[in-house]
Amino acid sequence: MKRIAVLTSGGDAPGMNAAIRAVVRQAISEGMEVFGIYDGYAGMVAGEIYPLDAASVGDIISRGGTFLHSARYPEF
Repeated sequence: MKRIAVLTSGGDAPGMNAAIRAVVRQAISEGMEVFGIYDGYAGMVAGEIYPLDAASVGDIISRGGTFLHSARYPEF
């Protein structure tokens, strides 16, 4: 099975949650397993990687920022 992970890094921008939701839904429709990396690159290094499904992104469009949270990581 193919897998894909989504993370957000740097400052927030309008539409980030909509983009995350679109990526998750499309990947699922193509039979992929989807993961979210919380807190950007810092979360990737810390292992903050969790499965995402349609239910976990169903209500995120109306939220501000990014539901995955974002963090700068100087090493990157």
